[in-house]
Amino acid sequence: MFCGKVLEVASGNAVCKIYMRKEYQLDDEAQSVCQCHLYHSIEIHIRLHRDVTGTMSFVAGELWLISAPNEGSPQETWDKLNRTTGNMSVNYKFNVPDLKVGTLDQLVGLSDDLAKLDSAAEQVTRKLTQYFADVLENEQDKLQENLVVSGKDVKTYVTKFQWEGAKYPLKQSLKVLSDIIGKQITQIDNDLKTKSTTYNNLKNSLATIDRKATGSLLTKDLSEIVKADDFILNSEYLQTLLVVIPKTLAKEWQQKYETLSDMVVPGSSRLITEDGDQMLFSVTLFKKVIDEYKTHCRENKFIVRDFVYDEESLKIGRNERDKLIQEKQRQYAPLVRWLKINFGEIFSAFVHVKALRVFVESVLRYGLPVNFQATVIEPNKNSHKKLRASLHNLYLHLDTSAAGPIEAIEDNPILMSLGMHDYYPYVFFKINIDFSSVKR
Repeated sequence: MFCGKVLEVASGNAVCKIYMRKEYQLDDEAQSVCQCHLYHSIEIHIRLHRDVTGTMSFVAGELWLISAPNEGSPQETWDKLNRTTGNMSVNYKFNVPDLKVGTLDQLVGLSDDLAKLDSAAEQVTRKLTQYFADVLENEQDKLQENLVVSGKDVKTYVTKFQWEGAKYPLKQSLKVLSDIIGKQITQIDNDLKTKSTTYNNLKNSLATIDRKATGSLLTKDLSEIVKADDFILNSEYLQTLLVVIPKTLAKEWQQKYETLSDMVVPGSSRLITEDGDQMLFSVTLFKKVIDEYKTHCRENKFIVRDFVYDEESLKIGRNERDKLIQEKQRQYAPLVRWLKINFGEIFSAFVHVKALRVFVESVLRYGLPVNFQATVIEPNKNSHKKLRASLHNLYLHLDTSAAGPIEAIEDNPILMSLGMHDYYPYVFFKINIDFSSVKR
């Protein structure tokens, strides 16, 4: 039982109080005592369960993964849970294989490592799903059908979970299995960064070109608006300028454009196009007065666009856009295929981390021999509070430190000060399976 920072380890009629060196780490004497009791199959509570996923606010699309020791036969334990939860939830057996227990030191260390791995796996899963939605662009309605794991949708994969021994051999220790999954998560994350950077560069380049083709006459690309006949080309002395004029100043432009500097070709101004409240005019003048002319244009709120008509450059620009579109189309299908495959891989890794966590925490909580029932619970709508209270009452006898109303446990300031927001008399984790509701 935990009170403040004093740990009580019960053995028979004796109670030994040991102060913790720091949160979640026992001092040497405590580890020695607990090692002895654990391996003699005496039930001891040496550790409070800590869930880094946050407080117990229920989120739609969330499953609960719990475990409790078998009391009687596994079937009796299962039937008792189902009777208690009644019509408040749908329950599924979560099959955790016979994993290698290892030592207490290893289990305690793994508990914290797996919590971090759990968080990393969920983050990468969300990141990949978000990017998948971005890639699908206007076809996001197809996202859900692509979020499959071993041919199953995510909910079915969790509720009918089977350990994938080919990926994660059961002959390996818990630490090795954790390392295998950790490397897999890191590899997928790194590959996602590389692939998304390459594809995003293409999209951004194309978006830049398209953005120039939109907007006002002050900013848009004029190459698709003007033609060669609008310019004096290949002249040693003359150059044609393009000037954006507010419609309200159109009359003033016609009156002033020839007088804004010397050496303006009389009658050279031509209206090329109109867009909203703006008009685009051309004007031809001698090259040596261009800077002066631009200055006087600014003074009169006439905006000269920096544009030189070059047929070869315009052709290259058009070809560049076509090339970008073709390259984007070429990369699209392989990228979607990679995202679909690796969503399955990362989500599978995510659920296997949950399996490791529930195993480790159950051994730490309930002791040896390993004899617990893990269950995935899908709360029915609007029943999660009542369901939580029913589970609390069902398993309260497992840990008297959780005595009292469920609300008192969830809001316990001592537990919250230690970062233990979700402490219950049974092992508890959340599994959020709603990865299709992404924000754009």
